[in-house]
Amino acid sequence: MPRVCHFTGKRTTTGRQYTHRGKAKYLGGVGTKVTGRTKRTFKPNIQRVRALIDGRIVRIKVSTKAIRMGLVTKPMKRDYKPEAATA
Repeated sequence: MPRVCHFTGKRTTTGRQYTHRGKAKYLGGVGTKVTGRTKRTFKPNIQRVRALIDGRIVRIKVSTKAIRMGLVTKPMKRDYKPEAATA
């Protein structure tokens, strides 16, 4: 399964990581120069949670932003008390 949020559609994106050398002008230097660019991936914070979707409890992958926004409806907690014995 891919690393994609079920609600927001967040997914892994690509970008670059820049390497600099030199001292910034505001610190008294002559400025910074880019000495390297390498490809990298930005991965979203995806969690696997149990959620209530269409009345069924399913495990889905969601981003933490979706959880904080309240898009995920968690199922009821299970009652672990033993039932009364029928005699």
